[in-house]
Amino acid sequence: MREKTSIVVGGGAAGFFAAIACAEADPFSKVIILEKTPNVLGKVKISGGGRCNVTHACFSPDDLVEFYPRGRVELLGPFNRFSTGDTMEWFSDHGVELKVEDDNRVFPVTDDSQTIIDCLTEFAERAGVSVRTKSGVESIEREGDSWLVKLESKDVVKADKVLIATGGSKKMWDSLKKLGHKIVEPVPSLFTFNIKDPRINGLAGVSVPNVELSLPAFDMTAEGPLLVTHWGLSGPAILRLSAWGARELHDTSYRFILRVNFVPQLDEETLLDVMNDFRKDPDQQRKRIHSNALFSLPLRLWKNICVAAKIPERATWSDVSKPLLRKFVTHLSQAEFVVSGKSTFKDEFVTAGGVDLSQIDFKTFSSKLHDNLFLAGEVLDIDAITGGFNFQAAWTGGWIAGHAMADQPV
Repeated sequence: MREKTSIVVGGGAAGFFAAIACAEADPFSKVIILEKTPNVLGKVKISGGGRCNVTHACFSPDDLVEFYPRGRVELLGPFNRFSTGDTMEWFSDHGVELKVEDDNRVFPVTDDSQTIIDCLTEFAERAGVSVRTKSGVESIEREGDSWLVKLESKDVVKADKVLIATGGSKKMWDSLKKLGHKIVEPVPSLFTFNIKDPRINGLAGVSVPNVELSLPAFDMTAEGPLLVTHWGLSGPAILRLSAWGARELHDTSYRFILRVNFVPQLDEETLLDVMNDFRKDPDQQRKRIHSNALFSLPLRLWKNICVAAKIPERATWSDVSKPLLRKFVTHLSQAEFVVSGKSTFKDEFVTAGGVDLSQIDFKTFSSKLHDNLFLAGEVLDIDAITGGFNFQAAWTGGWIAGHAMADQPV
C-alpha cells in the first residue's frame, strides 16, 4: 500500500498540534511540517510575556464562544468535541504541568513558554513528524487527486493532503484566492488606543481595577481593568473593545471618541447623591478633595480628574457648589477621550480576517471547495480577545483537522 503524505504548511501552534494528531492517529502516514522561518512555534515563544498563555479555564463551550468576535457561531461544534479541558488534559498527559491563575488564564507551572515548545517538538519527533525549517511555501496547486506544494526554493513536494496553518500570511491567502477561496480583508484586532490627554499624562503604569468603556459612535461597551501607558490607554477593557470593534475602528483610521466611566458601580444620580453627602458630613466636609481619592481610583489620576473638572486645588467638600459637583460627576462617569491611533498589544499581533468561514466545513476544518485541503488557526477569519482564547482555537482546529487528515475524525 502506498504511503500517504500529509503536508502541514506552518510550524505554529495549530500546525504542530495537527501534525502530532495526524501522525499519532495514522502511524503509517508521512507527515511533514514546512516552516518558513528558522525557528518553529515563534508565537508560542512570545505569548504571555514569554510564559505562554496556553488556554483559558472556561470549560463550557456555550460560554467559551462568547470570547470570539469572529468565529463564535462556527466554533461551538468544534469546542464541544475538543475544548479547554481537553487541551489541559493533553498537555498534562504529555508531561506539562499547568496552573490556572486568578483571572482564569492557564500557564505552565514553569512560567516558561519553552516548556510548551519542548513538549510539542518532542512529541512531534516521537510521532515521526518531519519538521523542515527555512522552507517557505510559494503556492499550492492541484494535480489530479494530489496537491503540489511549491517551495520558495523552487522545490516541489507532492502530498495527498495539505493543511494550511500559516496565520496571517498574505502569500498563502493569495494562493488560496487562486483556488477560489474568499479572503476577508485582514485588519488588526488586539491593539491599544493612542491618546494624548492631560488627564493621563505622566501616569504610565497606573491602573484602575474596573471601568466601563463605550464607543458612542458604534454602540459598543466593555468593562474591566484599565491601564495607562506611555501612548494612551490599554488593559483588558481596551483590548476587548479593540477586538469587537476591529473593523469599525479600522474604517475610522483609528480616530474616534472613547467614553470612560471610572465609577461603573454607581449610576450618575447615585454618584451625585454620594458626593453631595460628603458636603454635609462633618467627617468629610473639611477634607480636601484633591488629596483624598475615592472609588478605588489612584490618587494621581484622581487629582488629574479634579483639575479637568476645575475643582480648586485647596477646595474641601463643603466648598463645592452643586453645579460644580454635577460637573465633577460627569468627568468621573462620562469622561471623553479623543483616540488618535493605535499601538500593537505587546508582540502578540492578532488580525481579524482570513479565509471566509462559510467556505469551511467545521466538522473537519476542511475546505468546502477542494477535497483534502484543511485550514486551521489564524489563516481563518477567527480571532478572540486576549487570555488564551486564540491558542485554544488553534489547538481545537489543529486537533480536529489532524484527525480528519488521518481519516480518523473526532
